Amino acid sequence: MKLKLDLHDIFNKGTEIDKALRGIIDEAIQKKATLVEIIPGKGSGALKKKVLRFLDQREIKQLYHRVEKDGDNWGRLFIHFKFESSQGKGRRGR
Repeated sequence: MKLKLDLHDIFNKGTEIDKALRGIIDEAIQKKATLVEIIPGKGSGALKKKVLRFLDQREIKQLYHRVEKDGDNWGRLFIHFKFESSQGKGRRGR
């Protein structure tokens, strides 16, 4: 499952940006989505930097697996999540 957050409409509203980012991360965890696409847009790059700073906070960073910057579109980021299977480790292939 993939979720998407477009920040174009709230690009200049700092607290709303943080709420939207936290909301999409919480939704991804709740729905066990493996990928969240965040679109800060190209612009000056300030919004993308703000998003990356948000994602780099210790309490946020522990919630996801990794962040990927899109090589084809620098106005887009991907947050990857990993969820353990209900069977647990070591049971695969049996």
